[in-house]
Amino acid sequence: MKMRFNRAMLLSFSLVFSASTLADGLQCKNKEFTLQTLGTGGPITDDQRASSGEVIWLNGKSAILIDAGGGIFLRFGQSGARLENLKLIGITHFHTDHVSDLAAILKGGYFLQQKEVIDLAGPMGGGAFPSMTQYFHDLFKKEGGAYSYLNGLYNATDGLQLESRVKDIDYTAKEPQLVYQDPEMKVTALGIPHGDVPCLAFRIETAKGTMVISADQNGSNEAFVNFAKGADILVMPLAIDEHADTASKFLHAEPEAVGKIAAEINPKVLVLNHFMGKGLRLKDQSVNIVKQYYHGKVYSSRDLSCFPISLASEQE
Repeated sequence: MKMRFNRAMLLSFSLVFSASTLADGLQCKNKEFTLQTLGTGGPITDDQRASSGEVIWLNGKSAILIDAGGGIFLRFGQSGARLENLKLIGITHFHTDHVSDLAAILKGGYFLQQKEVIDLAGPMGGGAFPSMTQYFHDLFKKEGGAYSYLNGLYNATDGLQLESRVKDIDYTAKEPQLVYQDPEMKVTALGIPHGDVPCLAFRIETAKGTMVISADQNGSNEAFVNFAKGADILVMPLAIDEHADTASKFLHAEPEAVGKIAAEINPKVLVLNHFMGKGLRLKDQSVNIVKQYYHGKVYSSRDLSCFPISLASEQE
């Protein structure tokens, strides 16, 4: 018996096959304890990258999501990460390029097979920015929320299978704050200076090693060095070039500052991200400046790059 395929059927088969093949190529092979940079761009559409977001794989599962900027909804799916496996979503700050896809990701709670609980943590409010609890409330409150139809995210009701435990972290505290802990991992946070924006860095400790993820910072909080000491993998943004203007340096550390911070912390691996158009054009020059101070392994990340903890033990 001969089967006849029309053009639409062939196109559909081609799209399915291509999507499957593409997805396989975008997923980390080593998921024992691995950082995957979902988005490595910024708030401008000149970098052809998703905005900020990282997933941490632990024991084969997507355990932590840090940030959910524009495009992370797509990258999260491409990586093979699963909402039902997440223990924690950590939001570093409330610039749109770090949080705008959060609601889209959480809506996946409609499609889970059973009820799950997830922790959400972000900074306390300050200045023009809300706290994590206020942001969540403004999105999902029953009366007047931007997405009030998703109010069931509070307690896994109204068809949603996801209960959200939302926490504010004191970004002004001098000592690291406990964010999440279970038998497999411990997550702490420390406030970092991103101009006048309340902002956090996260430290993930496991029996397999330690990762520290810094969001945008200008590098002026000396306590960050001690917070990140002992990291096997350190993630730092390289958002601006050495000759950026004063306003940009109020928000971001220039390459020399990044290099000096990394040299003090001395991680086994340094992963750079948060590249925008101009930063990409000057990337090689900026990375070379970082390497003048930090002499370990340096990687310039791309969307969906994978950095297993084993990189920290490999010989040069």
